[in-house]
Amino acid sequence: MTKHVIGFIGLGLMGGNMVENLQNRGFELVVMDLNQDAVTAVLDRGNAKQAGSPKELAEASDIVMLCLTTSDVVEKVVYGDEGILAGIREGSVLIDFGTSIPASTRKIGADLAAKGAGMIDAPLGRTPAHAKDGLLNIMAAGDTETFEKVRPVLEEQGENVFHLGALGAGHTTKLINNFMGMTTVCTMSQAFAVADRAGVDRAQLYEIMSTGPSNSPFMTFCKNYAVDGVSDLGFSINNANKDLGYFLTMVEDLGTRAEIAEGTSHNLNAAVAAGMGDGNVPEIFDYFLKLQSEAAQPNAVSA
Repeated sequence: MTKHVIGFIGLGLMGGNMVENLQNRGFELVVMDLNQDAVTAVLDRGNAKQAGSPKELAEASDIVMLCLTTSDVVEKVVYGDEGILAGIREGSVLIDFGTSIPASTRKIGADLAAKGAGMIDAPLGRTPAHAKDGLLNIMAAGDTETFEKVRPVLEEQGENVFHLGALGAGHTTKLINNFMGMTTVCTMSQAFAVADRAGVDRAQLYEIMSTGPSNSPFMTFCKNYAVDGVSDLGFSINNANKDLGYFLTMVEDLGTRAEIAEGTSHNLNAAVAAGMGDGNVPEIFDYFLKLQSEAAQPNAVSA
């Protein structure tokens, strides 16, 4: 396989480990990040350069990869005066590994296509530890020709690489997945909180519920925190809140409503407002544990 030059923007925990995996597999990297220490760690491993702008990075790369936090950040990196769109070469491909709004992804893809470049949205499953070993789950989408062009590189990064159809389908699938997962966490965390208020032993509740069809890995993550005090699901309330907001935006774009998601989003927003955003999602149990009904609040007026 020809080793493409890969430009990579976003060297956080996930992106940094993805880059290390690519370096271990012999790829030449051009990188950018606001954290200079993260850039230096890549340069110290060798066969890598630092770009001064997204435009410069795109000009030097066959494949440009993004692992960024929000759709707004992606759009700034793409559309800025010194952005990717200003420098991308004909025949190059942009891969967005983050979780973005599908409508934004399709807009960027159309603007790249006008310059003869392709795009793949490829949100990720699993953890940064899997990223370092090239064992991610990758939910890729985009036209078949573009996907096949970058499939060999994706397979160096993921144990399971799915092609889900037209551009935007990857981000759509990831948002649906996160809606389901975060709703499960909120539901189970509140179940533990209600049990506690009712005088039901939380560990016993888990023992009973886990023997039935409600059992899931998410239930176990919630039990690990609510019962054992171990916060081991490495996904923050802030990130969950962002993703539920994106899910609701996507649903609105589709001309419908997702009332269950609205409830989950309300809970996550409230937890963020209570200063809990940096905690892992099962820690929303603490929010539910302290939650009072309107009638129980100090300033409530009796009928």
